[in-house]
Amino acid sequence: MGHRSFIVTGTSKGIGLQLAQLLLEQGDRVYGISRGTDEFLHGHDLYKHFQYDLSDLMGIESLVTRILEMVPLQETEFIGLINNAAMLEPLKPIDQCSIEEISKNLNISLGAPMILSSSFIRQTKHLSARRKIVNLTSGSGSYPAPSMAAYCTSKAGINMFSACVAMEQSERTNPVEVMAFDPGMVDTELQAVARGKCTDEFALSGLFNQVYEAGQLRSPREVAKQLIERIEESSDANKVIHSLES
Repeated sequence: MGHRSFIVTGTSKGIGLQLAQLLLEQGDRVYGISRGTDEFLHGHDLYKHFQYDLSDLMGIESLVTRILEMVPLQETEFIGLINNAAMLEPLKPIDQCSIEEISKNLNISLGAPMILSSSFIRQTKHLSARRKIVNLTSGSGSYPAPSMAAYCTSKAGINMFSACVAMEQSERTNPVEVMAFDPGMVDTELQAVARGKCTDEFALSGLFNQVYEAGQLRSPREVAKQLIERIEESSDANKVIHSLES
């Protein structure tokens, strides 16, 4: 029985943490990338942590090299990259956002997934293993909202990026499968940040509070479970897959 290996970004909390735990529970190897770490994952035989700040785009290529050196490629029949890490802030009108805030959001939420994907495709092209890239997206990539220009733009970019890469890969032998996955409204720190903003700055904070109080947020574990089920399927990259679709 061959191994499955997954590179997952943002494993210190939220959906990324749950994904890592569920994959480890089913015996897959997980290579986690995040600035912080989570003690639940430490000490797990099949988990390796790479502490890295994804806003530093220039070091990503060598990070991917370092990770792939640790993957037992000969025994690996499936290797996946899950681009989960994203930044919600700055949550304010664009003219109130600093250059640093805009730059950091775009680097973490859009630049890093693009470069990780590029490096992953290039550095695994000699493998016969099944390869898959999963990009986490959001309804915000299709629906504009005030004070969310950076986040919405990053997610719209992720959707378009996923579709473009899928087209490139369709021409190749042993193409990398690409999937954009929208988890819907999930009870994560991103949501908590949105709820905590004052309405002057972020008009939608009231809406985020209502959804939370109405119990409409889904648990990160439930969403991670659905994503893992979807990873098994071969997906049509021209449409975003929503976690609520059966």
